[in-house]
Amino acid sequence: MATVSALIHNAFGHLWTGFYRVAVPGKRLIVGPYQGTLGCMEIEFGRGVCGTAAAQGKTVIVDDVLTFPGHITCDARSRSEIVVPVFGKRGELIAVLDIDSDQPSAFTDEDRAGLERVVSWFGKAQ
Repeated sequence: MATVSALIHNAFGHLWTGFYRVAVPGKRLIVGPYQGTLGCMEIEFGRGVCGTAAAQGKTVIVDDVLTFPGHITCDARSRSEIVVPVFGKRGELIAVLDIDSDQPSAFTDEDRAGLERVVSWFGKAQ
């Protein structure tokens, strides 16, 4: 996770790139390896973009975080976000990959597809 965070962050220069790992299945995420400014330490499932992606088990793209109900602001410069669920070998959610941009509408369906391919490696690697 540390290597993936560093590679993506340095390749694209987004504001924040990293993982929130499942601490309590179905309930809580904790910050994992990341690049960027300080992140939230814990996020409950269903709360914010990361918690929503974790609860739904699907990628969430937010073009304008100021319009996302319950958005958690860790860095006031954040304008858009993509969160991709990471599944383990048995199909269980093990983390989410969170990327924040200081630009609105920074993420596309092409980004979603590419990042989903990247994190699919975790399920194969376990």
